[in-house]
Amino acid sequence: MRGMMILLPLLLLAGCKDEPDFEARYDKAAEEIEARAKAMDADIAESEEAVAAASRDLPRADNPTNPPPSSGE
Repeated sequence: MRGMMILLPLLLLAGCKDEPDFEARYDKAAEEIEARAKAMDADIAESEEAVAAASRDLPRADNPTNPPPSSGE
């Protein structure tokens, strides 16, 4: 019985895990944020390239298809 009373607190202490300190949590969060930002930048760059490629296929705006407005005369 006495051995059980000594063994139980030791088992409880062994099962406890140290929580990371503030700096470790901050560094991990900063790395995750930076990775997300890089992914977002890559998505934006890809979208801009797609828009640029699509705009090259459009007709030029300096050649309008509508005639000039009438003066009413």
